[in-house]
Amino acid sequence: MAETRDVVELILQDHRRMEDLFHRMRSVEADRAAALREFADLLVAHALAEETKVYPALKRYENIDDDELDHGEEEHEEGNQALLDLLEVDEVGSAEWDEKLEELVKAITHHTDEEERTILNGARENVAMDRREELGGAFLEERERRLKESPGAADNVRRLVSS
Repeated sequence: MAETRDVVELILQDHRRMEDLFHRMRSVEADRAAALREFADLLVAHALAEETKVYPALKRYENIDDDELDHGEEEHEEGNQALLDLLEVDEVGSAEWDEKLEELVKAITHHTDEEERTILNGARENVAMDRREELGGAFLEERERRLKESPGAADNVRRLVSS
């Protein structure tokens, strides 16, 4: 990944990493459980960093739709529930696991597509690069702090879903 501090590009890089992990989770030749662990940690840390550092700052911009930001947070909750459903399946690669994986892929793909078209394009068009770089630094710092806590562990995701 290219070194950037632009929050838009950093979020896009995470989205592409998630897509790569979906491919690994679908592959019978990959370590699907390891891919799920990496995905779970990234998804939770990414969403929490967006919600604490990026979305509140973007709400201050007139040309970025607050409803889209609120909707993004709702979709994070849906993604967490789909993630928990997959984490709670006992056997990796079972029919149930594959079904729950596809539900997760659908939820996250829908969210990332919508976020890229609305929130991120709005940020790219309306937020100066120096501010996007400030937000990128805050996003990276928060995401990395969260990643150290193994945020994608089933117990943690369960707490997020129930709160």
